[in-house]
Amino acid sequence: MSRKHAAKKREILPDPRFNDLVVAKFINCVMEQGKKSVAESIVYGAFDAAEKKGGDEGLKLFKKAMSNVKPTVEVKSRRIGGATYQVPVEVNPSRKQSLAIRWLRDYARERSGKSMVEKLADEIIDASNNRGGAVKKREDVYKMAEANKAFAHLKW
Repeated sequence: MSRKHAAKKREILPDPRFNDLVVAKFINCVMEQGKKSVAESIVYGAFDAAEKKGGDEGLKLFKKAMSNVKPTVEVKSRRIGGATYQVPVEVNPSRKQSLAIRWLRDYARERSGKSMVEKLADEIIDASNNRGGAVKKREDVYKMAEANKAFAHLKW
C-alpha cells in the first residue's frame, strides 16, 4: 500500500439494461476471466427468473435482497499487549455494499442447482425474504459483534 496517497476510487459505468451502478458492480463481481457478456447474461437471466418466481420486478427483488444482506457492524482483530481481541466496529457504506455483493455471489455459487442463473435467482429471492446463506452470514457477523461488544472500548 502506498504511503503517499490513498488509492483513488475508479468510476464505473452503469449497466446498460437498468442504468444502475450497483447492478454494474454486481455484474463485475460475478464476472470470471474477463467474460463480461457471460456475467451480464447470468445476472439479467437471474433477474428475469427471480421476477417469474418471486412475483415482483427483478431489480426490486435485488435491491431488497441487498438491503437485507448489508451488515451494519463487523468485528476486526486488534492486538493489544500480546492478546488479540475481536473489536466490533461500524461498517462504512461502500464496504457494506461490497460485502453484500460478495456474499450474494458466494452463497449463490455454493448452492446445489442446475445453472448459475437459477442458483443466483434463488439466492436473490431468499435474501429478499430474509432467508438464505447470505442473510445467515450477516446474522453470524451480528452475533460475533454482539458477543464481543465488551471490547468496543478498544476501537481505534
